[in-house]
Formats: sequence, C-alpha cells, structure tokens
Amino acid sequence: MNNPIISDVDNTFILIVIISVFFLLLITFLMIYFVFKYRKKKHPVAENITGNTALEVLWTVIPLALVMLIFFFGWAGFNTMRTVPPDAMVIKVTASMWKWSFEYANKKQSDSLLFVPVNKPIKMEIHSVDVNHSFYIPAFREKEDAIPGRTNYLWFLPNEVGEYQIECAEYCGLNHSYMLGKLIVMPVEQFNEWYNAPIPRDTIKVDTMKTVAPAQDTLKVNSTGNIKDTTKTKKKD
Repeated sequence: MNNPIISDVDNTFILIVIISVFFLLLITFLMIYFVFKYRKKKHPVAENITGNTALEVLWTVIPLALVMLIFFFGWAGFNTMRTVPPDAMVIKVTASMWKWSFEYANKKQSDSLLFVPVNKPIKMEIHSVDVNHSFYIPAFREKEDAIPGRTNYLWFLPNEVGEYQIECAEYCGLNHSYMLGKLIVMPVEQFNEWYNAPIPRDTIKVDTMKTVAPAQDTLKVNSTGNIKDTTKTKKKD
C-alpha cells in the first residue's frame, strides 16, 4: 500500500535539493567565468553597464516560477497531512515530562510503546499536561506540537510491520533527550490479540523520572511479524 505522506514529503525535499544544486553549480560556474573574462589584464579600464531589461525580467520571473512550484508541492503535501481518512483509528497521545502515553478507544493504555495494526490509517490526538513538546515519527515524516490546553493531531499510514522510533522534537526540559518511544506496527491478527487482551491497571515505578509499561506492553515484533514477549520474571528462591 502506497504511503502518500512519505511520498509527498520526499518528493518536495528532492525537488528543493535539485533546484538548489542546479543554482549552486550555475552560480559557481558564472563566478569563475566572469573572473577570467573580465580580469584586469583583459579589461584594464572599467566599463559602465546601463542595464538590460530582458535580463532583469528573466531573473525576476524565473525565481517567482520556482517559488510557486515549490509552494505547489508543499501545499499538496500539507493538504494530504491534514486530511484524515474517515476510517482512521483514533489514538490519544499525552506528552509529559518526560514520556509519551497512549490511550485507545477501548481505554487501553500504554506508556512509551505505541501499538498499531499494519495498513490501517492512524490518527493521533496530541495533548500535553505540562510544557510544549513535539510528537515526531521520523520514519513517517510526521511531526506535530503538543501544547498544553490544546488538542493537535496528525495521521499516518503504517504500511510495513516493524519498529520505528518516536522522539520529542522540541526541547522540553532536563530529560528531553530521554523522551523516546517506540512505534510497533503489527500484523492485524496480532494487534487484535493485544488490543482485546485484559487491561492492566498499574505500572511499575523504576525511579522518579521514568515508568515501565505493564508486562503485556513489553512486546517485540520480529522480522517475521510474530510478537515476542520480552518480559523477564524472576524465579523465586
């Protein structure tokens, strides 16, 4: 299944890079050319330039056309990002210093681990309980600020099973660099199994800054798409 947001963002980026490289090479060439063509040895006396209307129109129209072209690609991508498919699964994400918490429609919750089914559009409703954060999934080219007192949103299409990094893209305090999470894209059957499992009510506190998700959240998707439980239990003496 094609991922429209990734395609739009990558195409816009490639377009800007191509234009930038073209003008870098063109301007560098012209600078070197003029250095040799108009060197003092060949032109000991400076000449007055009265202007060239056609040239002035040209270097006004061309940049305008390029800017409008970039705007068109950018607007098309932005419009795709803001148009959520009607069948998208809604998940609430709450940012706090310094972790991400997720809540599903059935009230199931998970800290730092975002479980989603493959090939299902996902809408994230983004909140913050303290300061400004920014919910960022680099692999899907998606980023949206989490602002106290406001609900923002983004959507993405997870079209490949696997694990992807979640980051905070806005400095939010002392442990900003530790505000990480994992997006785990599962086959539909495994996700439904996790989603419909009994809801755990507590978490295990490790220290004053972090919490560990419940045992059923410590799941890992291997390369074959199967879920592996990484929870370790201590054997009683």
